[in-house]
Amino acid sequence: MKRGKLLFLALMMTVTIAGQNKNAPVNYDESKVPVFEVPDVMRCEDGQRVESVMQWEKKRRPELLKMFSEQEYGVTPRHTGIKVKYELVASNPKAMGGLATQKQIRFNFTGKNGKTHQALLLLYLPNNTKGRVPVIVSYNFHGNQTTTLEEDVIFSPSKELMRSAGSENWGRGEQASRWSYELALKRGYAVATMNYHDIYPDSPELREYGISPLLQGYKEDSRAGNEWGAIGVWAWGYSRIADYLEKEKRIDKDCMVVLGHSRLGKTSLWAGVQDKRFKVVISNDSGCGGAALSKRVIGENLARITANFPHWFCPAFNVYSENEAALPFDQHELLALVAPRHVYVASAEDDQWADPKGEYLSAYYTGPVYKLYNMQGLPSKEQPAIHQPQHYDVGYHIRAGKHDVTEYDWRCYLDFCDKVFGCFSTEAH
Repeated sequence: MKRGKLLFLALMMTVTIAGQNKNAPVNYDESKVPVFEVPDVMRCEDGQRVESVMQWEKKRRPELLKMFSEQEYGVTPRHTGIKVKYELVASNPKAMGGLATQKQIRFNFTGKNGKTHQALLLLYLPNNTKGRVPVIVSYNFHGNQTTTLEEDVIFSPSKELMRSAGSENWGRGEQASRWSYELALKRGYAVATMNYHDIYPDSPELREYGISPLLQGYKEDSRAGNEWGAIGVWAWGYSRIADYLEKEKRIDKDCMVVLGHSRLGKTSLWAGVQDKRFKVVISNDSGCGGAALSKRVIGENLARITANFPHWFCPAFNVYSENEAALPFDQHELLALVAPRHVYVASAEDDQWADPKGEYLSAYYTGPVYKLYNMQGLPSKEQPAIHQPQHYDVGYHIRAGKHDVTEYDWRCYLDFCDKVFGCFSTEAH
């Protein structure tokens, strides 16, 4: 049996209950980061070193994908038994003061068991650009109506459910500062957003509301060791959005971007790894369980995240709570699974909870895999200064400020995507 699997099985036997320490101590001191060895992304489980693209794609990449599936995010069902139909429920050809055509599309999910579920997609298409356009796909936190002040945007279906569960800030335009729609539209990009609660409510007590009950073989109390958690389900939802966008005549299906912030940054990475239709995968302040190296144990750690958000990951991930040294993988290997497509990691100076340095190092350590494809990773192990974006085939920036999404972030993402797609912006940079 392979060494990594032996270690994991041993941990499963010795750690019966993990992820229980909601108040595990948090380190913010670089001098207290434990000494650790960064797992070699190019070293196969049998010790063989990857020397070619074929070895990476046929051997090493599947090994890593299996690790993340079975020990962190959970296995995405190959056949969910869920069918999706799309219904245009509203449109406005002169949205945003004439800048965009707005569409609102209801996703009607039906399981083989007859159960149904709905989600609502908000799509803005630029009116100033002819032909097919690139699209940025990104979940929102509190409903489509919070991303804009436009009065005709319909409230997301999960609004009342989540408000009754204590989630607030569902008012129109509440999070509009995070959505630089006009900037993206002027640059020739479409933007598609959906409330992530519509796919899977971010509360283990509300699991029965999302798409999970529609799954073939679903059991209400089932939490097998490698069963997907919320991040896995949300990632699956991103792919269903991509399914729709492929049918949208204004969208260039070869220029799809997936962008996520915080827990949804973790989701965008996992979605982008699994779905190769996303040509650019963007993590904004995703931190622990996202872009940041887990083995640094600085800022949010595995004990905290598995205790406070046990429904995000598969139960097997709990064995690494307060035991990061035992991890047979780390998050740079997740980012490397995006290659040869493009990955972008962004941090915020004041967001130490998300470990900006660990996020940068994770992006940096993807370099050997990108080199296989004759692509340029980040050239230096030293983290750049704030507001000095690094746009190679791997992208990174750190900005001033807190855990958030700002117009500065959007400008960097659009610049990077312009470079990847060979676009020429309709707005001067």
